Amino acid sequence: MSNTEKSLILPIDEVLDLATRVLLHAGMAEPHAKAIARVITAGQRDDCQSHGLYRLLVTTHTLRQGKVSGTALPLINDHGPAIVKVDAQFAFSQLAFELGSEVLVKKAREVGIAALAINNCYHFSALWPEVESLAEQGLAALALTPSHAWVAPAGGTRPALGTNPLAFGWPRKGKNPYVFDFATSAAARGDLELHRRADKPIPLGWGVDSAGNATTDASAVVNGGAMLTFGGHKGSALSTMIELMAGPLIGDLTSLDSLALDAGVGGTPCHGELIIALDPAHLGLGDSAADDARAERLFSTITDQGARLPSQRRFEARARSQRDGVAIPRKLYSEVMSLLPAGQ
Repeated sequence: MSNTEKSLILPIDEVLDLATRVLLHAGMAEPHAKAIARVITAGQRDDCQSHGLYRLLVTTHTLRQGKVSGTALPLINDHGPAIVKVDAQFAFSQLAFELGSEVLVKKAREVGIAALAINNCYHFSALWPEVESLAEQGLAALALTPSHAWVAPAGGTRPALGTNPLAFGWPRKGKNPYVFDFATSAAARGDLELHRRADKPIPLGWGVDSAGNATTDASAVVNGGAMLTFGGHKGSALSTMIELMAGPLIGDLTSLDSLALDAGVGGTPCHGELIIALDPAHLGLGDSAADDARAERLFSTITDQGARLPSQRRFEARARSQRDGVAIPRKLYSEVMSLLPAGQ
């Protein structure tokens, strides 16, 4: 079967409309539905399959389980010169970020560095949408969040940590920003789930089974086993740092707490998120042109030797989607359509 036969091609605006309709039908208030649909559409547009339309299956399941509010609006607390806090009120995080980031950007431009702490949120998406949006506004940015305790620490065999992603964005004038976003686990949970759904073997090093043995069976990892960190003790230490900075530091849950709160229903993790924005105009010595040139020289030294910058493939996929339309696996499209009443 050709790739064309395996996938359906839709314009970006139709993907956005489909995601919005599914979320509204699931009972989500319009501000939440639109904010989440924008992030899901961006994932599908950029060929991030584990964070695209597939996430509609996860978000609607979490809504049906009553674990997340589809209507509660974020409460913004302007907390001093460099801190903004947003209580998501146990709704998804996307609207909380959109509203809170407006205050975050203003504060970062005023004092040079500012932090946005989102509490009581359900976070299912990648972190690159957050840091990319800040980089596009001229700010460098970091984003951190825990998840569910699915990952064993280095040297262990039982889950104690989340997949705990870390994302960074750097602004570039006239170019796509420099962005990386990676889980501190050997693979993202979404990638593990996609392998399990396709009954496809996972690489060794992604996880262990319930006995602590290395396995290529995604189901064995999901059912009683544990995922592993990347880079052994280095990934484990970074993951622990993220647990602390996006958990106790901002008064929110660890991945162990989130998994306990879930109580076995398989919903989206509930926890906090920390975003830090930095303004080069404040932190530099006043010669932004020279600073930009130094950064670009670094990027050129990387790419001129045949290496690629993080997110390069994603930006290339975005250009294809904008030109040719968004590719959606037909099986996934059928599953998403099943979330709507017949005829819609």
